[in-house]
Amino acid sequence: MVKKIDRNKIAEMCIFPDSTLRRTMECINRSRLGAAFIIDAQTSQFLGLVVDGDIRRALLKGQDLETKIEFIERPEPKTANIELKTTEISKLFSERIRIIPILDSKNKIVDVAFYDQRMHLPVAEPVLGERELALVKDCIMSNWVSSIGKYVDRFEELFANFCGSKYAISTSSGTSALHLALLALGIHQGDEVIVPTLTFIATASSVSYTGANPVFVDSEYKTWNIDPDKIEEAISPNTKAIIPVHLYGHPANMDPILEIAKCNNLAVIEDAAEAHGAEYKARKVGGIGDIGIFSFYGNKIITTGEGGMIVTNDSWIAERVRRLRNHGMSTTRRYWHPHLGYNYRLTNIQAAIGVAQIEKIESIVKAKLEIARHYAIGLKGIRGITFPPKEEWAKNVYWLYSILIEEKSFGISRDELIRQLKDMGIETRPLFLPAHTQPIYHTGQRFMVSEELASRGLSLPSSVSMQHHEIDRVCSAIKKCSSKHEK
Repeated sequence: MVKKIDRNKIAEMCIFPDSTLRRTMECINRSRLGAAFIIDAQTSQFLGLVVDGDIRRALLKGQDLETKIEFIERPEPKTANIELKTTEISKLFSERIRIIPILDSKNKIVDVAFYDQRMHLPVAEPVLGERELALVKDCIMSNWVSSIGKYVDRFEELFANFCGSKYAISTSSGTSALHLALLALGIHQGDEVIVPTLTFIATASSVSYTGANPVFVDSEYKTWNIDPDKIEEAISPNTKAIIPVHLYGHPANMDPILEIAKCNNLAVIEDAAEAHGAEYKARKVGGIGDIGIFSFYGNKIITTGEGGMIVTNDSWIAERVRRLRNHGMSTTRRYWHPHLGYNYRLTNIQAAIGVAQIEKIESIVKAKLEIARHYAIGLKGIRGITFPPKEEWAKNVYWLYSILIEEKSFGISRDELIRQLKDMGIETRPLFLPAHTQPIYHTGQRFMVSEELASRGLSLPSSVSMQHHEIDRVCSAIKKCSSKHEK
C-alpha cells in the first residue's frame, strides 16, 4: 500500500551532510516516518537517505551522537521520478525499502512515497525511542550487560517510587515474579491459592509451579475481576493466599478482598501485570496487598521486552525474593546456597530500557486514557457494544481497550467481527479463556460470568502510538460490520 506525504512536511524531514546523529534523530522523531533526507545545503538536491536503523548501527559501532551523518554507513537509497505512476512506485518497495523520495528533473525532492506499515493495525506495540537507545548503548559500551549493573538498581528504585512501595525487585518476567511471590510466602505442595478463572494462564500456572492448587472463582460483571462475594465459599483449611488480578487495566475491588484475607489469615498478591498506574481509591495498584507483581512483556504498558517486578512494603519478603531469584545464594557467603533458588534475574540492558520507559510512564498512561476516550466517542451509538468497566472508585488504565459484543443487538457474533476486522487489516484479540476450561485444569466447573465475558469480549488496537484517525478507522470498520448500528 503506497502513501504519499504532504509536500509542506518534506522540508521538516531534510538535513544537511554535516548534521550530527543527534540532530538527525530529532528530525526523524519529528517526521514520525523513521527516516530523514540528506540534501545539499546550496542546491537542495537530494544526496541520500538515513533511517533510524542506520543510526542504531552507527551507535553500536562506537560512533557518538555528535558524529556527522556523512560519515556513517548507509545503504544506497531507492528513488523514483516524478513521472512514475503509483503502481510502478509500489514495485520498488521491499522488506528493506519502505520509503522512497520522489525527485524532479533537477534532483530535488518534490514528494515522498512510503509503504504504509499501518495498513495493519496491531493490538499492541511498544514505544521505544532515543532515550532507550542511549541507555542501552551505555550498557554495551561499559560492558555491563548482564544482571549486575547500575540500571537494575535504578529501575527498581524508580518503580518502587512510582508504586508508592518501599521495595521493588526486578525479575525475568511477570510469571517469574508471581512464582517468587508465592515462594516468598511459603506456598508449597498441598496448599490452595484462590485466583480468578478469567485471567491469563500464568496466574494459575504460577500457583501450580509451587505444587499448590489454584482454586478458581468467578468474576463480577461490573469490573470483569474476581467477585469478592464468591471468595469466602472457595476458602478451605488449605487456603493460604488470594491473587486478585487487575484485568485489562481495571483494578479489582480490593477493600472486601483485603477484609476477607484479614479475617481468614490469608496473604494477598496483586497481579497487576496489565495495570501499571491503575488506581484503587487513589492508591496505585500493586502496593495495596502484601505483594504486587507487574509484567514488562512487549505488549504491556511499559516494556523491557521480557521482564517483571515485585513490589512490597515488607523488608523480610523483599530480602527473601532477592535470594530466591539469584539461585537461593546467601547474601553474605558467595556460592553458598541454603535455599533452592532460581535464575529469575533481569539484565542490565533490559533494566536500562525500563528506566527510559518508567521516565515517561505518566505520558504513556495519559495516552492510554486518551485512546479510551476517543474510542468511547467513536463507538457511541452502536447497538450491542458494552464498553470497558469504569467504576467510580477506579482509575482504569486500559491496557487494551476491550469491549463486549452482544450478537443479537450487534448483528453478527464476536468471532465473525474478529474475522471481518482482520480482513480490513485490523488486529483484535478475544478475551482470555477462563482457566477452568483449559486442558491443563479443566475442572468441570461452570463460572457463568467469566464464561460469558470470555465468549463476548474482544480487545481493539490500543498501541500508545495510535493516532485519532486510526482509532476512527477502527470505529468506522466496526460500524460497517454491524448490521444494526444506529444511522
